[in-house]
Amino acid sequence: MAAAQNLNATHIVDERVKEVGHTVEAIDNKVASVDDQVALVGHRVAGVDSRMAGVGNQVSAVHGRVVTVDDRVKAVDINLIQVIAGA
Repeated sequence: MAAAQNLNATHIVDERVKEVGHTVEAIDNKVASVDDQVALVGHRVAGVDSRMAGVGNQVSAVHGRVVTVDDRVKAVDINLIQVIAGA
């Protein structure tokens, strides 16, 4: 009788261990899915970074034009001052 109870208890433990194994496997699959999603986000961020570099170059080009316009306005100011002063 004791051997039968031992066998029954062993069977119950075995079933519970299998259930835990299935749960761990399901969690592992979910973690793998999250890893895939994080990788996708990483690729999208890299794409945004590349686009921002292009925007930075465009801003630099515009800044160069603004500096050129500013220099021209200063030259006109100097000429205007000279004209007003009667030079």
